[in-house]
Amino acid sequence: MRSLFALVVLAVFLPAALLTMAGEPAYADQQEQGPDAASRPGINERLGETLPLDIFLTDDSGNKVLLQDLITKPTILNFVYYRCSHTCPALLTGLSEVLSKLEIAPGRDFSVLTISFDETDTPDLAAQKKIDYHKAAGREFPEGSWPFLTADKETIMKITRAAGFGFRRAPNGFAHPVALIVVSPKGKITRYLYGIRFLPMDLTMAITEASKGLAVPTVNKLLLYCYSYDPEGRRYVFDILKITAAATIFFIILFIGWLTLWGKKKERGTGGE
Repeated sequence: MRSLFALVVLAVFLPAALLTMAGEPAYADQQEQGPDAASRPGINERLGETLPLDIFLTDDSGNKVLLQDLITKPTILNFVYYRCSHTCPALLTGLSEVLSKLEIAPGRDFSVLTISFDETDTPDLAAQKKIDYHKAAGREFPEGSWPFLTADKETIMKITRAAGFGFRRAPNGFAHPVALIVVSPKGKITRYLYGIRFLPMDLTMAITEASKGLAVPTVNKLLLYCYSYDPEGRRYVFDILKITAAATIFFIILFIGWLTLWGKKKERGTGGE
């Protein structure tokens, strides 16, 4: 009877607990797609798709660089234009602030790519922005860990379309969305983070997710387990269901172990009589 009871408990609670642990939150609904999507300001999420790594951009020193050579680790990609006087500086300021608070290190654990979607921006202007925002972040960035890049119009359209970043030229600049796009070391898009202010936990989690193909430190594995991405709130939240499921399985195993030991002890006692 004891064995039957244990099996019933296991059959009832274990499948639900395992489903809770394995379940992945749904991503936010993608915006409407179509031939005009690239010129419609907004984000059309391309999660799981890969950026065109065979394109060449121009770095802040005026050198041509292959995108594949720039994305060799988890990478925070952001699109701006360097003559912007409002939204883009706010995004880069917010990015600089959160980068200054991360415990993980640029160049070792992640890279940052800032790419202008204005084909008239120059490497000289990019170099000045690089100086400004590296200084604002208040930490060392090894060479190549946060370049500011420019490109011709064709190249810009290739990478922005692949990233789902839609923008349009407006009378006083550009109409465009504001977001960070996190990609894996192989160029696969893994997360979008929206707005101009970012939490260190959210960015650390996004980078850790993107690094799954690499060795993930134990503490970051624990973070990945305890937190999940909320597509509606567009941030990472503590996953109480997953923790409850783990606790349920633990106590079920503990209970079955106790029943087994108690039964053996009783049998020994009965045999002694």
